[in-house]
Amino acid sequence: MSQTSDLQGRVAVVTGASSGIGRAIALSLAQAGARVAVNHSSGGRSAERAQEVCQAIAAAGGQAFAVQADVSQEADVERMLQAVQARYGELDILVNNAGVEDPAPIESMTLEQWRRVIDINLGGQFLCARAAARAFMARFPEPPPHRPAGNILFISSVHEVIPWAFQANYAASKGGISLLMKSLAQELAPRKIRVNSIAPGAIRTPINRQAWETEEALRQLLKLIPYGRIGEPEDIGRAAVWLASDASDYVTGTTLFVDGGMTLYPEFRGAG
Repeated sequence: MSQTSDLQGRVAVVTGASSGIGRAIALSLAQAGARVAVNHSSGGRSAERAQEVCQAIAAAGGQAFAVQADVSQEADVERMLQAVQARYGELDILVNNAGVEDPAPIESMTLEQWRRVIDINLGGQFLCARAAARAFMARFPEPPPHRPAGNILFISSVHEVIPWAFQANYAASKGGISLLMKSLAQELAPRKIRVNSIAPGAIRTPINRQAWETEEALRQLLKLIPYGRIGEPEDIGRAAVWLASDASDYVTGTTLFVDGGMTLYPEFRGAG
């Protein structure tokens, strides 16, 4: 594995890391030298994909292991963190990536649909951030003078600022992540724990395949992206490595939009 020293020796947990953006982040962190816990939500294909991510990391010379946890369940999150500490002895980085979509018109959206998305996308990120903060504080009862005590990275979405019709549950969860992240950053900065977010735009992942898999769908999508291309999962992986590394040590409470300019509302060009 061609490694840099950016994250050499660090331990990272990436939730929802068996596919898509989470997979790319896990691979990128490992390439930068981190030992990675690859979280997946359940058994079956999810577990198989997580093992495939671990195998890819190991084949490139890195270290990783798969750990199952439903991030919306408090006991699962606590067990996941205990498994990471038992395996690697410490925790340095949490990447809060796990998330789902369940769209519906508001008049037919069920309470179950609302709760599922909020419980995973927002509640799960809260539970994981709380567990990580506790682990960082236990390891460093006093803020360390020459290194960060820990790093929490939320994966949000451009829809923390762009409304999304028929996805009220998803947009609400991502808007919640924005202020959860900022509030925790404000609270934890004196403990030398950094907290930031990445807000991806349109990324070529299975969850949004219908938006890019045909030539016409991609053409329509690119109207919303001034930079003229769809994002790749590796774009988010590289951003995550920077925010997780000491290269961004003076950055906390910030959302990094990785979206090709989607949040610039390109449909308003020429109409000002």
